This record gives sequence, C-alpha cells and structure tokens, in this order.
Amino acid sequence: MHRHTQLAALAGLTILAACGRAPLQHSAVQASANSDALSTASTARVDRDVARVRSATRSFRVLDSAVAAGYIRDVPNCLKHPEHGAMGFHHRNPALADAKVELERPEIILYGRTEKGDHELTGVEYIVPYRAQPREGEPPTVMGQKLKRSDDLKLWYLHVWIWRDNPSGLFNDWNPSVEC
Repeated sequence: MHRHTQLAALAGLTILAACGRAPLQHSAVQASANSDALSTASTARVDRDVARVRSATRSFRVLDSAVAAGYIRDVPNCLKHPEHGAMGFHHRNPALADAKVELERPEIILYGRTEKGDHELTGVEYIVPYRAQPREGEPPTVMGQKLKRSDDLKLWYLHVWIWRDNPSGLFNDWNPSVEC
C-alpha cells in the first residue's frame, strides 16, 4: 500500500471513529456496480462521497427527522429476497424525484428493522424517473456509478449502503445484513 493511501485510510478511520461509527468494510471491487476495478483516486472519491452522504443523512437515523425533511413515514412493505437479503423499507421524498441526482439529497432513505422492531437507517437510493431522463438516454451517475434501469418502475436507480455494511458490495441492490 502506498504511503499516501495509508495516510488517507487512517484519516478516514479516524473521522469515522470520531463520529462514533465503525467504518464500512467495502473494498474497491465491492464498490463498483459495474464490476470494474476502481482506481485509488476513484476509491478515495467514493469514500469522500460516502462521508458526505452520511453527514447529510445522519439525522435521519431517527425516522421523525426524515419525515420532517419530506420523506414519507408509512411504508407498508419491506423488500426482501429469499436468497440475496433485503433492500428494506423505502421511504421516498416525492419532491426530490426529478432529473437531478444530488449526492446529499437522496430521493429514498432505506430502513431495516431492529430486533425490537425499531427503524434502523441502512442506506440510501438515488432515483431518476424516465419522465425526467428517458430510458434510451445516457444513465445518470452518482459516486462515479451509472444508475441502473428499472423498466417495471420506469426509473433509473442506485442503492448505496452507507449506514449498514453490505458484504455483497456498497452499490449492490440486495443486502444480506438488512432485516425487515
């Protein structure tokens, strides 16, 4: 590991420790939604972006704060897959569903449930409806990743597991460590 990379990693761990949260254990290979290896600069950019999103969504660890910011409170269904894990409960902010992908203003906040049944913030999801960016066009990007198409939902999307480590990868749709 290069000296600069070691220092950057140590600085990142120090910041995360100061925030009272253990670091997410994503690797460059896991971080790539397109299975391309990320360069050191790209990995550093993703780490910086994750820190920015975490800072912007920290208050949403309490669902009432997310609701006060415009996210829908009641979400009846938790999305889960029998083999791959869960996506969790998708609390969306309809006012943010437009053509802009704003790093610090995700359109959806993802929650799982604790053993006691409380909401637990696990990640975010960025979406752009086809009405704002047609499916035939170039996909929007965030954190150096192209959003994926969902023809069923008529939108572009990307999950980012910023509050719950995902052994399947930072940008994977399903997270085996999320509970409904």
